[in-house]
Amino acid sequence: MAAATSIMRAQQVVLARVDEALKSFDLTFARYEALVLLTFSRRGSLPLGKMGERLMIHPTSVTNIVDRLEAQGLVKRVDHPTDRRTTLCEITTRGRRIVAAATESVTAVQFGIVGLSEGEVDHLIDLLTKFRRASGDFDH
Repeated sequence: MAAATSIMRAQQVVLARVDEALKSFDLTFARYEALVLLTFSRRGSLPLGKMGERLMIHPTSVTNIVDRLEAQGLVKRVDHPTDRRTTLCEITTRGRRIVAAATESVTAVQFGIVGLSEGEVDHLIDLLTKFRRASGDFDH
């Protein structure tokens, strides 16, 4: 119980710190994560379904995130060049500028992870990776 509670509380603390760093960009962590995902894609665009898979979220959540980002002018929906059934989400030039600045902001707050040495952070990542693998998180 203590481990589960600590993990949940740590997630809340990290998310609060990251959300605070993203506030001035009018982004939540979920929207920031979607923008980062798009910047890591080869063409700066992905099918909405693929975004949901990679972010491990429900299709309705992807739609809501993309709707909000599109309203902000950070992404746009475009037709897939070879599959008429698929819609792509493409990051805009403005979206690239915002995600770069937002990344500087969350990096400045160490992505919300404070009070640990670099070695301790590495160890934490190793432990959480081991836990996630055992839970089947990497099977998706």
